[in-house]
Amino acid sequence: MALFDRIRLSPEAAAAAAAGQPLVALETTIVTHGMPWPENVATALGVEEVVRAAGAVPATIAIIDGEIRVGLSADELEALAKMTGVMKLSRADLAFALATRRPGATTVAATMIAAHLAGIRVFATGGIGGVHRGAETSFDVSADLYELAETPVTVVSAGAKALLDIPKTLEVLETLGVPVVTVGQDALPAFWSRDSGLPSPLRLDDAASIAAFMAAREELGLKGGMLVANPVPAADEIPADEMRVHIEQATEDALRAGIRAKAVTPFVLGRMLELTGGRSLTTNIALVRNNARLAGEIAVALQADGG
Repeated sequence: MALFDRIRLSPEAAAAAAAGQPLVALETTIVTHGMPWPENVATALGVEEVVRAAGAVPATIAIIDGEIRVGLSADELEALAKMTGVMKLSRADLAFALATRRPGATTVAATMIAAHLAGIRVFATGGIGGVHRGAETSFDVSADLYELAETPVTVVSAGAKALLDIPKTLEVLETLGVPVVTVGQDALPAFWSRDSGLPSPLRLDDAASIAAFMAAREELGLKGGMLVANPVPAADEIPADEMRVHIEQATEDALRAGIRAKAVTPFVLGRMLELTGGRSLTTNIALVRNNARLAGEIAVALQADGG
């Protein structure tokens, strides 16, 4: 089977691509592994509307019936959310899901691969994966970091997930040559919190500047993508000092329960929901919507610049 027989664009995404309209890729692990029902589907649909309001077209990506679906209907999103046995796909098992016709939700890495195949240059998510705590003995480092070094897609997130070892994550990104740009402030954000306590390597203040940076990297022939760290709105953040206590508790609970590899993040996010009395979910929804808005603006700015 030829590659492009594996990719199916929704009518909306296909029309946008044919007309040269800006598209923004969206992932689906937030639907299947990141949020509880029914907030997962409501958030996914709401994020799509935010992208449209910014002037771009959303393309939510998943693996269904042996195909890379680029753009899902509301009914397809709800069906995916209710499916059992949905794989959480990264670079290592994306092709496996296609070959075996297993349903799969895409992580940052898998969404970047699919977006690039579909010609989409901007992707909005909540937070990227990174270096897990204790990685010096577990070697647990997300494939997201290596995908950013390999695949030319700009990822808009609220930084790395705060449950990770953020200093080590930033060091790996620097080693891999991945630009990390924080929007509107000098401090690197930490998902639920605006300030991780670390300075950002780079700062830009608007979508047009980010689009210009992307264009300059392309002119130089530099491979890979870039990470845009977009701080959660101030009204929605949970301060880092408060979150640090909850993260340590949730991480200890995961260790005691023997949670490993891909199961760690969903487990910890679930515990964070309990420990914060639901506040972590409210903040998560706010930051995803904020990232979708910025990603839409970047996609529109790229089009205006002829990109």
